Amino acid sequence: MNAFTTPPILNKPFDRRGFLRIGGLSALAIGGTAVLAACSTGSSTSGSTTAASAGATAAAGSLGTIALQLSWIKNIEFGGEYYATEKGYYTGAGFAGVTLLAGGGQTGAEETLLSGQSLVGLSGPSITGPSVLQGAPLKIIGSTYQKNPFCLMSLAEKTPIRTIADLKGKKIGVQSGGNQTTFEGFLKANGMTTADVTLVTTQYDIAPLETGAYDAHMSYITNEPILAKKDGFTPVILGFADNGLPFVAETFTVTQDSIDTKRDLLKAFLVAEIKGWSDAVKDPAGNAAYAVNTYGKDQKLDLDEQTQEATAQNSLILTADVNKNGLFTMTDELIAENITSLAAMGTVITADQLFDMSLIKEVYAEHPELIQSFTIPTAS
Repeated sequence: MNAFTTPPILNKPFDRRGFLRIGGLSALAIGGTAVLAACSTGSSTSGSTTAASAGATAAAGSLGTIALQLSWIKNIEFGGEYYATEKGYYTGAGFAGVTLLAGGGQTGAEETLLSGQSLVGLSGPSITGPSVLQGAPLKIIGSTYQKNPFCLMSLAEKTPIRTIADLKGKKIGVQSGGNQTTFEGFLKANGMTTADVTLVTTQYDIAPLETGAYDAHMSYITNEPILAKKDGFTPVILGFADNGLPFVAETFTVTQDSIDTKRDLLKAFLVAEIKGWSDAVKDPAGNAAYAVNTYGKDQKLDLDEQTQEATAQNSLILTADVNKNGLFTMTDELIAENITSLAAMGTVITADQLFDMSLIKEVYAEHPELIQSFTIPTAS
């Protein structure tokens, strides 16, 4: 386990609890066993050449047990992690095990990374960026979602909002906190301000939208539209990523110390993750079954809904660049777009301060067979 001095206070404007997430809410505490699980027994350093980095498989269990902090409850968002566990990709990479720490409570990835409770955390640049600016020694080393899932959902049967121009003068339901900051960044990126719309503070239930209390609801592309269809409405989607505010999500975040002293261990982890997600995107139904029946069983998730969400999620993960460069990679252009989007949301940071793509590039240089060509879906 890495020893840190007292970490900086992370008074994040993008508190995870303020973000709209897939599925229900859960406050799952991280127990003492998780702290022990996060302590890797591996001794890989940046200067060593382990079997994992040389392209072979590390000896079984030689990399110890690590912990991965998830960004939310155990639903379909973490299908790659379920497959990596079930199909032995983590153990095959040399780990004795990988403990999946459920999110959804008050403690996010940044906090567990700085305290040593996890080796890797799933987060997002709009959360990690402000933490870095406050002094947290963190870096993003890859991204599952190439597009963020945020959108404005309106209804064809009510007042459809199909373009940015349609936004003017409309009532928009937005959750307070991080979602409102993100929405204001979306307006700024499109040359608008809150004076151009009427903001209505809302929660996550879409009932007010369906009853006409406002014209559009800040949503997740992979969630609320499915619920609206189930209620008999025709959702109209205005996605942030395709309309001026592109930034990634479900990013792999680590400490700089881990990059410097556990580089080969991180690369072995990424190899297992790539294999797990390669399976997950090909099998949305299997992903949903793992979430509903095993990993998120206590959440009482709906299998049909989770299957639809897993299918829709693929439109955020799979792109032409992913087919060319591999899962979790980010092009220089995509990184630049993220930096611009963060600035619109009030976080002025440089690419070098926030991103380190060298590990994922090394992984694919050493394992070119991991690059696959996937069928790229479109969000429906």
